[in-house]
Parts: sequence; C-alpha cells; structure tokens
Amino acid sequence: MMQDEKRTCDVCGKDAIGIQILGCCGSTVCEEHAADMLKAMKPGEKKEWGACFFSRYE
Repeated sequence: MMQDEKRTCDVCGKDAIGIQILGCCGSTVCEEHAADMLKAMKPGEKKEWGACFFSRYE
C-alpha cells in the first residue's frame, strides 16, 4: 500500500474495504456501501468486469 492511499469510505467515512470503479465513476467504499462483487472478493483480489473494476484491500 502506498502511504497516501485513501482508506476511508467516500460515502460515510468508515474504514474502506476496497475500490470500485463502475464505468466512469470510482469510489473507495466500506462493507456497507460496496457492490456485491467487491464484498465477495478475497483480500488482495482484483477483478475487471466489462467497464467495471474492483480491488479489495489486503
């Protein structure tokens, strides 16, 4: 992890579990605000699905 990497949810400020990019919009999200695909991923896993990208923090 880079020192300046954001680790709080863009929606509520809680600890983030990862990053999701849905088309042109990206956000750092907590468990509550994450898409189901991101929630189901293992720590450190990354997935690309069409125009969407998901990266779960370790």
